[in-house]
Amino acid sequence: MTSPTDKALRLPSWLSSLFFLALLGLIALTAWQWRDGPPVNANLLQLLPSGAPGELEQLAEKRVQEPLNRDLMLLIHHPDEESALSLAAEVSDRLRATGLFAEVRRSVQTDLPALRQQLLDQRLVLLDRASREALIASPAEFIAQRLERLYSPFEGTSLIPVEQDWFGLADLTQRQLPQPGHIHPRLDGLLVAEHKGQHWAVIHAQTHGDAFDDQLPLQVDNEVTAARQLVEAQQGELLAAGGMLHAAHAQRQAREEASLIGSVSLVATLALLHLLFRTPRVLLVALPVVVGALSGAAACIALFGSIHVLTLVLGASLVGVSIDFPLHYLSKSWTLQPWQAYRALRLTLPGLALALATNVIGYLAMAFTPFPALGQVAVFSAAGLLGAFACATCLLPALLDAPLEPWAAPLGWAKRGLEVRQALLRRVPAPWLLVAFVVFCIAGISQVSFTDDLRQWTSRAPVLQQQAQQIGRITGFEPTSQYFLTHADNPDELLARQEALSARLDELVADQQLHGYLALSQLIAPAASQEILHLALPRLLEASQPLLDLGVSTAMLQAELAELLAEPVVSLDQVLAGPLAEPWRPLWLGALPDGSVAGLITLQGLRDSAALQGLAEGIGETQLIDRPAELNRLFAETQRHAALLKLLSAALIFALLCLPFGWRGALRCLTVPLLAAMGSLACLGWLGQPLTLFGLFGLLLVTAIGVDYAILMRERIGGTAVSLVGTLLAAVTTWLSFGLLALSSTPAVSNFGLAVGLGLMFAFLLAPWAAEPERQPIC
Repeated sequence: MTSPTDKALRLPSWLSSLFFLALLGLIALTAWQWRDGPPVNANLLQLLPSGAPGELEQLAEKRVQEPLNRDLMLLIHHPDEESALSLAAEVSDRLRATGLFAEVRRSVQTDLPALRQQLLDQRLVLLDRASREALIASPAEFIAQRLERLYSPFEGTSLIPVEQDWFGLADLTQRQLPQPGHIHPRLDGLLVAEHKGQHWAVIHAQTHGDAFDDQLPLQVDNEVTAARQLVEAQQGELLAAGGMLHAAHAQRQAREEASLIGSVSLVATLALLHLLFRTPRVLLVALPVVVGALSGAAACIALFGSIHVLTLVLGASLVGVSIDFPLHYLSKSWTLQPWQAYRALRLTLPGLALALATNVIGYLAMAFTPFPALGQVAVFSAAGLLGAFACATCLLPALLDAPLEPWAAPLGWAKRGLEVRQALLRRVPAPWLLVAFVVFCIAGISQVSFTDDLRQWTSRAPVLQQQAQQIGRITGFEPTSQYFLTHADNPDELLARQEALSARLDELVADQQLHGYLALSQLIAPAASQEILHLALPRLLEASQPLLDLGVSTAMLQAELAELLAEPVVSLDQVLAGPLAEPWRPLWLGALPDGSVAGLITLQGLRDSAALQGLAEGIGETQLIDRPAELNRLFAETQRHAALLKLLSAALIFALLCLPFGWRGALRCLTVPLLAAMGSLACLGWLGQPLTLFGLFGLLLVTAIGVDYAILMRERIGGTAVSLVGTLLAAVTTWLSFGLLALSSTPAVSNFGLAVGLGLMFAFLLAPWAAEPERQPIC
């Protein structure tokens, strides 16, 4: 039977009713949000700040990223080349049958008549810059080189018959057009690549969706695994590369880690609590964790449209934080006997509210950064904590309001620990210990290196990396993240600017700093150059005596010259419409709303991105787009931003703590987590671990979460020893979460977990210093 005292201690009944209504609404909202499947994505780009301030840059970035996100390259090798081609045919058929791919191509179905016609009709336009300059400067030498090609046994067969191309313009165009990569079609059209004497059958596939669709990467990865098993069963070898495979690995790894971290943390925490409190009823403390996870996910999906797998991994650590709320009042059962849950809640509610506020301040500070990644984690965690707090205060006390007699041993350990601490302080005064700690921190912090790289944000599979590098060497396709964006008033101006930049890129290719590049200016000459070339054509006839000596009649040469002179100036759109232009079409961004035009220059096999710096200087409206370098610069700026956020959040927490403790007490409480953050940073230095952006924000969380321990020790509800037991329980459950994050295969997540785990260890060790010795405990 409930006593009048117990009834008086209960929270207002309308709060419980309001919580149940909110919980029902949360469940309904979650069911609606997940109605079409899990709204979880792995698109790393969505976690990054937009480095493209204008629509043109965004369009360029989308164009460059599209093939990386949708293309899949498979190479199949077998000691017998025909067996390799047969396996490639079988694998292609299986991929088509899945319905996952918009296109699966292992051969070139070239329209040879159309190809020949474009070469013949646009032979002047397609000439490269060096050939145009040679024709204009020295027609006689141009004709002499034509004769050398005619008689050379090493020259391949031209698609255009000699009698239609006496001057050799179409033949020269065919030979000198850049060939992207080392992949070539056989006579039967099948795509092959040769490298170090080995022949590889090539399959190029393109999916319907991109690498950041929910289930598509995993499905594609499963198909590639099945294809590899098929090929290896017949003593063949299959190499695969594509953004899909990396996305599948990242998704699978993140989901496994989120599940592992969350479940292991929760199970270990519940097992510990069952051991300490010796009743299954205590396992109900998992309810705030569940409500917190639902609240965080619902808030993220409502604000961002989906939740990222990286947020789930980091959010799994919320288990250790949200379970602290019920532990704050459950730990009082060591002295508050007979146990009354509502009495314990009433006594600890001010501390619980302070803990909630400081934690929310710490998490929301991350939302005021330019990184959506941290914003998602902040929203998930802040909303999750609010949900967990509501459950822990409005629902859980009623479920835990039963006799509770915890294991007595931990209280004895806490008392002995406090006695050892007092004995140490009598031997070594606190100021000397503080000086020693500061020296330790300064020495460690001096060894810390600040490292940030986008590659630390994903779990990388060495096997996929090795295969991608091997495919790059075999095929010659080594795309880079850097490219040039050219903007101009009209296509001719754009081509002229790209031509100027191409001359500088050719120097990098000659110095072997760049394997190659693709530019629209490689394909077509500007209109002015075409007109100059027309003016120089009659000089070809004047220098054609070697052809006449060969037996070519003057009439034939005059007829061909007349055809060339009759060719009109050809536009960029006309050239891009032909079959020869397929590799260059993605580079053309087309006309913009203001009538201007834009195009790209993509790079292959860049050895050092520093070689590109300043390369576009002096070329109007041409800029290098180096997204990784831009993000790394933003990382460095955000580190300074984070330091300011840390100061602001500390100031807010200090102001909040002044209300119940006054400025002296607030300063003691805040000093504990600040020193803990310094200790964590020092340990990173001593361990040789870098401090990343995620690690820096982990230290910010140490400031917020560590205040909880100081508050517990300062209030000393139930006595100092009981407060120390409660602090230890809170610390252990949080360590179980963040400590597991330190084992993550994603470097950024691991650094985050390590920084927080170390910081909270110091926060626990320093927490007793927040209490005032003269204060009497409340019983």
